[in-house]
Amino acid sequence: MSTVTAPRTQSPAPARPRARLDWRLRFGALSLIWGFSFLLIKVGTDGYAPFQVTLGRLVFGSAVLAAAMAVKRQRLPRGARLWGHMAVAAFFLNALPFSLFAYSELTIPSTLAGICNATSPLWGMALSLIALSEDRPTRVRVAGLGLGFLGVLTVLGAWQGFHGLDARGTAMALLASLSYPVGWIYVRRKLAGTGNSHLSMTGAQLMLATLQLAVVTPLFAGFPTHVSAVPLLAIAALGALGTGLAVLLQYGLVAEVGPTTAQMVTYFIPVIATAAGVAILGESLRWTTPVGAVVVLAGAALTQVRRRSA
Repeated sequence: MSTVTAPRTQSPAPARPRARLDWRLRFGALSLIWGFSFLLIKVGTDGYAPFQVTLGRLVFGSAVLAAAMAVKRQRLPRGARLWGHMAVAAFFLNALPFSLFAYSELTIPSTLAGICNATSPLWGMALSLIALSEDRPTRVRVAGLGLGFLGVLTVLGAWQGFHGLDARGTAMALLASLSYPVGWIYVRRKLAGTGNSHLSMTGAQLMLATLQLAVVTPLFAGFPTHVSAVPLLAIAALGALGTGLAVLLQYGLVAEVGPTTAQMVTYFIPVIATAAGVAILGESLRWTTPVGAVVVLAGAALTQVRRRSA
């Protein structure tokens, strides 16, 4: 699952060192959690409407972050203008992509949704060239962009006329992946340097996304007519682990090993999502899917290569 990000803020005062798991173990746990998220979405939509799945996910995720804020005695950010910007970020980084992925998996396998998620760095690079003047293109990054989208066409089997794929569901998954970098660019422009902690900003962001879905869900999906135990457990795990705990793990990794290493989790997500979908859900796998996924990941990796300082 593409990373949920908050603006870079001032570093907090150093705290006493605490014993913690090796960062490689936490990196592996984060990869597994986000990789299995697409399977959990698929299971959740077996019993509940997509908006209901997304609302439940956000409720459980917000509860985890609220608990973490209470333990660390952190307060929510203040200021109406700041909350307005966070509402926009919540829409593009949480409410919209989470809902689109849930709707997409009504008609496409979780394996394909996971691979579509890997296109997020490609969309991000393309958008940053337009929206961020400091992001200058290089030959390597442009080549990575072209290679990545060639991989997308391979996954979709473009030369076969996209045979066997649901165009609407695939388009929703790709739009969900596009929504993330749109949100990141907005955060970078409007929410950088607020002086609030990552935890408080993201906690507020998830709460706002929960409110957005709480308004939309009754209008378009109504309320569940019955309780499906297994799908409900999947939604709870998706929210508590795939949204709440995953964010805490991600921020710990960024603080310890830096954003570049932490963001490499993106390249493991489609591999795990594909393995989980095939092994547990019995989803079929054409040769174009793994081959195209490798090409997508190679292109995405190239788009992250930065020009060396002189």
